[in-house]
Amino acid sequence: MAKWVYRFSEGNASMRPLLGGKGANLAEMTGLGMPIPQGFTVTTEACTEYYRHGKQITDEIQAQIFEAIGWLEEYNGKKFGDTQDPLLVSVRSGARASMPGMMDTILNLGLNDVAVEGFAVKTGNPRFAYDSYRRFIQMFSDVVMEVPKSYFEKIIDEVKADKGVVYDTELTADDLKELIVRFKAVYKEAMKGEEFPQDPKVQLMEAVKAVFRSWDNPRAIVYRRMNDIPGDWGTAVNVQTMVFGNKGDTSGTGVAFTRNPSTGAKGIYGEYLINAQGEDVVAGVRTPQPITQLEKDLPECYSQFMELAMKLENHYKDMQDMEFTIEEGKLYFLQTRNGKRTAQAAIQIACDLVDEGMITPREAVMRIEAKSLDQLLHPMFDTDALKAGEVIGEALPASPGAAAGKVVFTAEEAKELGKGGKGERVILVRLETSPEDIEGMHASQGILTVRGGMTSHAAVVARGMGTCCVSGCGAISIDEEAKQFTLGGYTFTEGDYISLDGSTGKIYKGDIKTVEATVSGNFGRIMAWADEYRKLGVRTNADTPADTKNAVRLGAEGIGLCRTEHMFFGEDRIPKFRRMILSDTVEKRVEALKPIGEFQKADFKAMYEALEGRPMTVRYLDPPLHEFVPTEEEDIKALADDMGLTVEEVKAKCEALHEFNPMMGHRGCRLAVTYPEIARMQTRAVMEAAIEVSEEKGYEITPEIMIPLVGEKKELKFVKDVVIEEAEAVKKEKNSDIRYKIGTMIEIPRAALLADEIAEEAEFFSFGTNDLTQMTFGFSRDDAGKFLDSYYKSKIYESDPFARLDQNGVGQLVKMAVANGRKTRPALKCGICGEHGGDPSSIEFCHKAGLDYVSCSPFRVPIARLAAAQAAIASELQNDSEGDTNAAAKEGIDTDELKEKAKKAANEAAKVGREVAKEAVKVGKEAAKAGKEVAFAGVAGLKAGIAEAKKAYKENKNKDN
Repeated sequence: MAKWVYRFSEGNASMRPLLGGKGANLAEMTGLGMPIPQGFTVTTEACTEYYRHGKQITDEIQAQIFEAIGWLEEYNGKKFGDTQDPLLVSVRSGARASMPGMMDTILNLGLNDVAVEGFAVKTGNPRFAYDSYRRFIQMFSDVVMEVPKSYFEKIIDEVKADKGVVYDTELTADDLKELIVRFKAVYKEAMKGEEFPQDPKVQLMEAVKAVFRSWDNPRAIVYRRMNDIPGDWGTAVNVQTMVFGNKGDTSGTGVAFTRNPSTGAKGIYGEYLINAQGEDVVAGVRTPQPITQLEKDLPECYSQFMELAMKLENHYKDMQDMEFTIEEGKLYFLQTRNGKRTAQAAIQIACDLVDEGMITPREAVMRIEAKSLDQLLHPMFDTDALKAGEVIGEALPASPGAAAGKVVFTAEEAKELGKGGKGERVILVRLETSPEDIEGMHASQGILTVRGGMTSHAAVVARGMGTCCVSGCGAISIDEEAKQFTLGGYTFTEGDYISLDGSTGKIYKGDIKTVEATVSGNFGRIMAWADEYRKLGVRTNADTPADTKNAVRLGAEGIGLCRTEHMFFGEDRIPKFRRMILSDTVEKRVEALKPIGEFQKADFKAMYEALEGRPMTVRYLDPPLHEFVPTEEEDIKALADDMGLTVEEVKAKCEALHEFNPMMGHRGCRLAVTYPEIARMQTRAVMEAAIEVSEEKGYEITPEIMIPLVGEKKELKFVKDVVIEEAEAVKKEKNSDIRYKIGTMIEIPRAALLADEIAEEAEFFSFGTNDLTQMTFGFSRDDAGKFLDSYYKSKIYESDPFARLDQNGVGQLVKMAVANGRKTRPALKCGICGEHGGDPSSIEFCHKAGLDYVSCSPFRVPIARLAAAQAAIASELQNDSEGDTNAAAKEGIDTDELKEKAKKAANEAAKVGREVAKEAVKVGKEAAKAGKEVAFAGVAGLKAGIAEAKKAYKENKNKDN
């Protein structure tokens, strides 16, 4: 029989996957001798079993739960369901990964209409008894039966108003009895005539089911997706003896941290409430007292709390987040966990723990959540100002940071009013952005789009710039012509203020104050430690000298992706590029390309200078040409005048460039096949820039030229030959012996499948996982947001494949391409330059897949450096734990063979065990038989003895007579 339930005394911290974080910590604390209200844990496996059985708890699991309740009754000397002195329990969730506030809790379970009266007499405190019962009805109704909490809060407010009191604690026992009657009436109405359950066993099983269900509530699903927590882990359920903080002025409850979770400063940080239960602290109805006040109110409890809190921190070697209750002067710990903290606090705490000798630098690197470093690099909202803010909508947190400013609806307005213009703070609101908007995006504090996902144009460009962006807000009704939009019941026009939180996706009404993020000196220490441990290189995706400098400042080791098309959108450049597009002969195109080549060369030179000898991979023109043509009447007319054409001719040429599916159309290397002169111009710009900077600055530069969207070896060779011819011509003109490399971007599944052939021509691979994901899944990254939410709810996908690399599908293509490419060219350099290059879980995959580097937007470089280090350390730890298997492999023993041998050995052992058991039964039977014979002999002897005694008695009596 499987074991589904464990007493706290049966577990320990290492059993986290089975007992969940809370259960494992309660077990560990029990082993440490901490004052823990005892209880038991229903395992995470029981949760997955519940879902396997159509959201039903099996008889076997239920039987073990009631068996554990029996043990808990015996331990506490109280009966569950007793009408005089009932055993009451709390029922709490506890996933293996901390998910604060995401799942549900029920307190005071076990009370009913009869038991509450006996409870009032037994405790001698009727107010406390009825307060506990009304709390239980409210929580059970809300959490288990999904009767909205607001129904009950409204009644509480009405009763307090009638009685003329402010706080719940001022209500009398009779007031609470009135609440109970009204609460039960609400329950009965909501449940269509069904009375509030009176059987504690029914209450318990319904509560356990509710906690299991809460694993899949909407907020838990979103939290899991944001924090890469697998949906098949499930949650454990902790059933714990109730202790009561609402028994009067010598009782209370609180939450405390051993260090400040916002700053990392050492010292107890927290708050508590006298005469309260746990939910009162977080509900905000009463103002809690700082934990230091406890020293004055209950000095003995404070002293004991401080001693045990430090004991926990020293044991776990990390900042602890603790919940505690004091019942009539006796302190209990309800749970502890490694506390959630800001990135600033995480870095401070990690470095302090190293300095205190509690952990090593390697452990410090593993303590910091890589994603959280975003907080250190972008502006944030002022905490107090944010509390007063009104949330009007929520969408995808596409690029982190906080931004507040005036609404504008066009890139031109953003340029005119924003950075580089009048210097005002502006938020660019668009249906969707296009490459043409890039200058306006750069001039804005923040970007808000109605359409698009995490890898839409707006998201990708905003992250590269470090600009706050919230994308895909389908709730917005926008009229760009009228320059207004409606959201959250409000209509905003040009000039109105809104605020965006790019880290949460929340949209606020009005102008919320922002503050610049601060990077402490310890940030450098953590990054230096990370660089010691990581094996993966970290480059950046950068298209401008400014982005390049910023990325180098943040630790980038080069540029993994320079998207050359982004260099064409300046006011002085785009007309010339449009002229080239609409030229109808090779000669005219070549002529139109000359000034564009000069612009590109100047940009490349500035970037090579900023890189100071670090490598740069330049991707040749990739998007379809229609993205560059004018759409505004004014721009069309200007182009027509410049080229000596009519407006109608320009419109006709632009229309001819339109494609039905441009993401799979005339783009990438196909442009260079059709218009080799574009590839020649870009080659000349790259080569001349590299040679000149090498000579002027003395840097050793090896240009890396990347041909995009290749799916066939001959296709790559065609473009490569063009590049080589031009590159060699430049070298000859410049009398240079500079070396260069030509590679390709693997972004088409066919290229991954034929990587061995393509590697015959390519000197390096760079995986463009944005397009590779799009083409592998067969849906547009800009439109996927329309249906992905339904896929999350239905558990078809657990995460956005454009934000977190799909390791089962796209990942297999990457691994296959790396392996097969290196069979052809062992020295093949492989990197990733899609948006996944800044995602920690994807970086871990890249490490395991044997890639040489990842490339990401400048502000994600520190995240990538830390995640790469964590991936390397995790691999080492895994290798250490698999030492025996590795040793066997070194000796030539196949691991599958080893498993088979182990299986055979286990079967042999089982066989021997069964034989031993049979022998033991046989011996036992013989011993029992012998025992029976001895017993019978003993009885016979006893009878004989009695007979002898009677005979002797009679003889003596006769003598006396």
